Amino acid sequence: MSMLSPVRSAAVPRLLALGRAEMLLLGRNRTALLTSVAFPAIALAMLATSGMFSPDDAAASAQLMAGTIGMTLLFVVYTTLVAAYVGRREGLVLKRLRVGELHDGEILLGTALPALAITVVQILILAGVGLVFLDVVPPKNPVLLLAGLVLGMVITGALAACSSAFTSTVETAQVTVLPFILLSVGGAGMFVPLSELPDPVAEICAFLPFTPVMETVRSGWAGTGEGGTQEAVRQVGMSAVWAVVSVWGARRWFRWEPRR
Repeated sequence: MSMLSPVRSAAVPRLLALGRAEMLLLGRNRTALLTSVAFPAIALAMLATSGMFSPDDAAASAQLMAGTIGMTLLFVVYTTLVAAYVGRREGLVLKRLRVGELHDGEILLGTALPALAITVVQILILAGVGLVFLDVVPPKNPVLLLAGLVLGMVITGALAACSSAFTSTVETAQVTVLPFILLSVGGAGMFVPLSELPDPVAEICAFLPFTPVMETVRSGWAGTGEGGTQEAVRQVGMSAVWAVVSVWGARRWFRWEPRR
């Protein structure tokens, strides 16, 4: 244990240093910064004024906030990181970092730190706006909600690393991210619960990577309902399975060298 402690303590400053450098780069990319900062707030405003939700109802509040949180994870973590990983790879930044003391996992996590930090702050702000100004019902199970958020960040971050392997340039990243975003928005229950979809469609959508995350977040806000603890365990378990698969995919397919 005494030999591992210095290694672990040295990894934290390296991660923070890389995270600070990535934050500076993100700040210079106005498009990425605007997308990550403004889009979730715009999404909440559009949803709140659409007439689709009644915030004083627990189920409607959960659907409203789950959709907003889902959009934040998709556009702040997934979309931002696909472009970041591709840009650093094509600029030979990743190749140079691997020569130093940083391990592969530290490089990926350090690159993701700004997006993850912005996501946490954004969700706290949006939740505060919902609770104070939109009279949204408070979350009934904060622990379950937190589990959904953490697993959602792991899945979107790892899938961003996977998607970057199939993206040749930063410009084409805008196209590469579309399939996962469209599938998640349309079929993961972000705005319409799976129970309201036709049975054959709902059965297929239940196996999408983002579906159990949305179910966990929604249950964390509105409560688990009739399923109780067993349903919560199932949702978290499925999310954890997708998190493991996503991390495995990132380790398997992530490219460190520029595409030729």
